[in-house]
Amino acid sequence: MLGATNFTHGDVLRWRRVGGLVLAEVEYGARQRIHRHVHAHARFVLVLQGSLTEIRGNETSTYGPSTLLFRRPDEPHAYLVSNAGAICLIVDVDPAWLDRAREHAPVLAQSTVFVVAGAAYINRANLTPLIPPNTGAFGQFGWSGILRGAGVMFFAYIGFDAVSTAAQEAKNPSRDMPIGILASLAICTVIYILVAIVLLGIVPYQQLNVADPLAVGIDATGLRWLSPVIKVAALFGLFSTMLVNLLAQTRIFYSMSRDGLLPPIFSAVHPRFRTPHISTMMTATIIALVAGLTPIGVLSQLVSIGTLLAFMLVCIGVIILRRTAPDVPRPFRTPTVPLVASLVQ
Repeated sequence: MLGATNFTHGDVLRWRRVGGLVLAEVEYGARQRIHRHVHAHARFVLVLQGSLTEIRGNETSTYGPSTLLFRRPDEPHAYLVSNAGAICLIVDVDPAWLDRAREHAPVLAQSTVFVVAGAAYINRANLTPLIPPNTGAFGQFGWSGILRGAGVMFFAYIGFDAVSTAAQEAKNPSRDMPIGILASLAICTVIYILVAIVLLGIVPYQQLNVADPLAVGIDATGLRWLSPVIKVAALFGLFSTMLVNLLAQTRIFYSMSRDGLLPPIFSAVHPRFRTPHISTMMTATIIALVAGLTPIGVLSQLVSIGTLLAFMLVCIGVIILRRTAPDVPRPFRTPTVPLVASLVQ
């Protein structure tokens, strides 16, 4: 991909791939002419040294050091390098990565805006005691409340194992899957903690046993202009979560059908889009019916129980396979098994 003709049209000094981004430092020779061309991907170009004259249609513009350019895919243009040559930093953006970032942007934007805007309204008195005393009933605050809360909110971590279900669609799954799972786990855990701290600092915990705690928190700040933004972003966050879970479930059914554990209809692939379309429609219909007819409290408990059971079975499977199939190729090996698997259980 980093050839002098099809990527940069110059000499690549150094480059690195980060997820769906390719970063390259490129040197262009004095008075080098780069003829009219297009790029398959979106691209950022930062001029570090020298200058570039760009020709787009009937427009000609010259850009010096510290100028940042953005070019859409399939946008024709040409360059003429200055007498002194030029060095540029090029960032090539994979469309698939950009689509995934766009899908998850509402969730990240909502959490970031809430933390930044709400931090100024934290009342430290609301953060003490760190563990509220138990009310006398099991699960009502105290240590039993922590255990109950951890069991119920476990569904918040479903998305991380969903990453592994798309392994067949990754270019280098043995490298990308562990990075994707562990990195997303670390980032989201930090975001969860920050949102919880800010929310508890704004509103006393006794007032947060509601279906929309973030909306209650932002309303308590008095930032009326921000309240509808947070609420709309929360809706889009739910949409993206549903899409990710739907993708993961249909891929699981696809693999089970291919192995003979489910009827062949679950592994039927659309001739054009190459996706399990019938399984997707069937799964979405069932999910919509269950979600619409089941109380949210019961539904969250069922999801958490199912997730815990699935994770437990996976951990048991890791221990068993280490003994029954020790010679199977393992690009990623869980360290110190069975200790890690036992702790995760």
